[in-house]
Amino acid sequence: MSEVRLAAEQRTEFGKGAARRTRRAGKIPAVLYGHGSDPKHLALPALEFARVVREHGQNAVLTLDIESSTELALTKTVTTHPIKNYIEHVDLLLVQRGEKVTVEVPIVLTGDAAAATLLTQDLTTVQVEADALNIPEQVEFSIAGLAAGTQVHASDLTLPAGTTLVTDGDAMVLAVNAAPTAAELDGDTGEATESEATEEG
Repeated sequence: MSEVRLAAEQRTEFGKGAARRTRRAGKIPAVLYGHGSDPKHLALPALEFARVVREHGQNAVLTLDIESSTELALTKTVTTHPIKNYIEHVDLLLVQRGEKVTVEVPIVLTGDAAAATLLTQDLTTVQVEADALNIPEQVEFSIAGLAAGTQVHASDLTLPAGTTLVTDGDAMVLAVNAAPTAAELDGDTGEATESEATEEG
């Protein structure tokens, strides 16, 4: 995952009113914390940050230009308005080059399982530990040709070099089951029809 550079401003006003003013100015209220340092209250450029999340995902690593200093930060939490869908607030975690971080990464399934099967996916993300500057954007798993009865656990996922699984390896990711036949799906209807025929007779 590539680093993205953003210019950030220190915030001196706090509270809901100040946050609204920050958003009206086209910026997003953010807090940068970690490594035992005092939290820094920042304002991020809204359009640029939204583009970063869209292109790099919510685990984006940012190089923040804050006045005369530069900080490396991992996007930890992005809070979005439930109705209007704009970013309300961002929590950023201070990181250092070479530091390992624990993040959640989406599981992306590719291919199609065998015919006449149904797929049940229990996990859509997996927790991993990776270098802060080499966080995988996703973990891919091919379900091509998987037969009914197949179960895939977290330990079956192939992770990029340097990435370690944190999620319990026994956790179920997905199961492939036999799809019900047309006769099984019509079974209830058939029984009802037979019952009705008996009553009519």
